[in-house]
Formats: sequence, C-alpha cells, structure tokens
Amino acid sequence: MEPQVVDNAEENRFEIRTEAGLAGFAEYQLRDGGSTVAFVHTVIDPAFEGQGLGGKLARAALDTVRARGGSVLPYCPFIRGWIAKHPEYTDLVPAEKRGKFDL
Repeated sequence: MEPQVVDNAEENRFEIRTEAGLAGFAEYQLRDGGSTVAFVHTVIDPAFEGQGLGGKLARAALDTVRARGGSVLPYCPFIRGWIAKHPEYTDLVPAEKRGKFDL
C-alpha cells in the first residue's frame, strides 16, 4: 500500500498512513474563516523516519490547500523548510508574510 495522506479535520491535522498505521501528521489552525491554514507542528514517528514520508506529507497537505484555493502560514519549521526547498510552493504564502518566514 502506498502511503496515504488525509485531512483529519476533526483533529486539525493532515495525517500520513501506511499499512503499518499512522506514520505522522502536520497540525494546523484555520484562520481567516478557513481560507488560511497555519501549520504549527509536524511529527513523523521515529519508526518511519528516513522513508521520505515527511516530504510526502508536506507535498500532499500543501497541494490540498492549493486545490481549495487557500493560503499557508508555515509556522512549523519543517513545513517552512520544505517550502524553502520547493520554491514552486512559495506562492501559497501571502506575499506580505513571506519575509516573516524567510521565504
């Protein structure tokens, strides 16, 4: 089974699951009536580290926000660093906020 990323809206987090179960998540807070997703914390279970699941989680979460027409505030260092390494996602961060996140 390929890892699957789902938006668990009840828990305010995107989760990545494998056949072995929950591998990690990216917690968020909704702002501006839900149009802005503030990522605050990302966790990958140590048993799943080194498998590229953090990157898959970040990409899928950001792609979901983009598909919904939203914007991102990357307070989480992992999400912020991932966006910095993938500049094609910088446009999700409002232009006036990019300096705050060094993007």
